[in-house]
Amino acid sequence: MAYVATRGGERAIEQAERLFRADMGKITAERVNEIKSAMPYLIDRVMGEASLYDEDLAALALAQTGGDLYEAVLVLRAWRTTQPRLQVAAPVAQDDLFTHRRISAAFKDIPGGQVLGPTLDYSHRILATDVLNGTPFTPAAVEPSSKPAPAYQPSVAAWQAENDLVDLPKLDETHPDDIPDVTREPLLFPSKRAHTLQSLARSDTGGALALGYAAMRGYGQAHPTVNELRLAEAEVMVKHPNGTSFSAGRVKVSQAEVVSKKGEKLELGFSATLGWNEVKCISAATLDLNSKGAPKGSATEEEFYLYHTEGVESSGFCIHFKLPHYVTFQSSLDAMRDAKSKKSIHPEPAE
Repeated sequence: MAYVATRGGERAIEQAERLFRADMGKITAERVNEIKSAMPYLIDRVMGEASLYDEDLAALALAQTGGDLYEAVLVLRAWRTTQPRLQVAAPVAQDDLFTHRRISAAFKDIPGGQVLGPTLDYSHRILATDVLNGTPFTPAAVEPSSKPAPAYQPSVAAWQAENDLVDLPKLDETHPDDIPDVTREPLLFPSKRAHTLQSLARSDTGGALALGYAAMRGYGQAHPTVNELRLAEAEVMVKHPNGTSFSAGRVKVSQAEVVSKKGEKLELGFSATLGWNEVKCISAATLDLNSKGAPKGSATEEEFYLYHTEGVESSGFCIHFKLPHYVTFQSSLDAMRDAKSKKSIHPEPAE
């Protein structure tokens, strides 16, 4: 695609960025910390879509870009590429997750019980307008539970497999160092399973929701039921140079399993991501569930949804239309003028 050189407008381009920065104002560590503490779920979304778990850097990216999610994710991904890879963490099993919230829409009673955890699912959506008049909104204190739920919970799908309700995928015995990495290898089709899950993990939340919602409304092959939704913390276990394993800390993770009846057993769809993001996990798991046998070009075909939920690439392609297209557009106008000129010289005969 041809572009006109913009060297003559270098000063204008520089001033345009300065104008944007002036609107943002001074960025301080205090401002970044305020964003981090005030909007944890937004921070989680940026970290998940950027494939980088660092709350400070995610908050900085939001402050620096004025809250433009696509720009924030792009900045954070770009920074990520400059950093060395020091270790590959050990795989994490569901049973090893420190669980804050775990629910199932498929069963009233599940092993370990339903754990509502932090959620607005059952609240009234009422805007606290008194805050604008100077009255702080102070949430009610959480009452201690007389019987707190266990921190570690079993997998619902594993329990179903024991009862011959679902077939679990075979355990992937690939060494962690050899797992395909979509950030270092091109996404080719048919996609490797690791690439599919990684792409869904860092997919754009809105894009995954739009296509997942289409599948839910009947444009897919299977209607999902949430088998298990879990918000948890995963222990990051790495090896010390001396050979011993140790925990480098915990990261927040979300995961969703959705199921649909197919034949004599349930079909399983899965998704997980960094941070707490229920909407994306349910939507992405729905796409995973529907991808098997999806028609070519449909919203649930793997190639379609993996490409079109890639937020940085898709937003970049959309935004690039703002850039100069003078040459290509003028050539189109010249072709139109030429066609009109020829038509006036050689008019079509009247019927």
